[in-house]
Amino acid sequence: MMRTLINSILLVLTITFTAQAEVADLGPAIGTKIPHNLAVKDDQGNNQNFNKLVGEKGAVLVFYRSAKWCPFCQRQLIELNKSAADSAKELGYNLIGISYDDVTAINKFKVKNNISYPLLSDKGSKIINAFGIRNEAHKEGHFAYGIPHPILIVTDRNGIIKAKLREDGYRNRPEVEVLLETIENL
Repeated sequence: MMRTLINSILLVLTITFTAQAEVADLGPAIGTKIPHNLAVKDDQGNNQNFNKLVGEKGAVLVFYRSAKWCPFCQRQLIELNKSAADSAKELGYNLIGISYDDVTAINKFKVKNNISYPLLSDKGSKIINAFGIRNEAHKEGHFAYGIPHPILIVTDRNGIIKAKLREDGYRNRPEVEVLLETIENL
């Protein structure tokens, strides 16, 4: 009886640890340089890149599914704007939102919700693919084809990845407090 209980506990711990490791392993490794310079159009249709957008100490790359149709992403983007954008900037980090949405969709969302940080249009998912975070569950022809798994990637000023924050699944997102604590401790 006791041995069965211990084996059950070990199995649960193993499954939990494995799931957390898979979440943490998404995307490029911590300590590596970002695999794309973010040279795409922003919500205003202007050409951007990492060097134009990075803050004094670094950047928080906010990969989200869609500002057009994903309520979890919309809530996250609004919450980050309300509770993190200014604080992150004070700490030397600029927020940069990235999705497969087109310029018109992200501009509409940004204006409607008064988002203060840039949203980039990765139409064609080149950045998402370079980062290795594409959600492969959606096949070509599906409206969600090309979306990323939601993840926050914190970089230094030179584009070296310092932290990755992600919750399991697409509904849950890292708390703002966790993000701010992470960048405070870098």
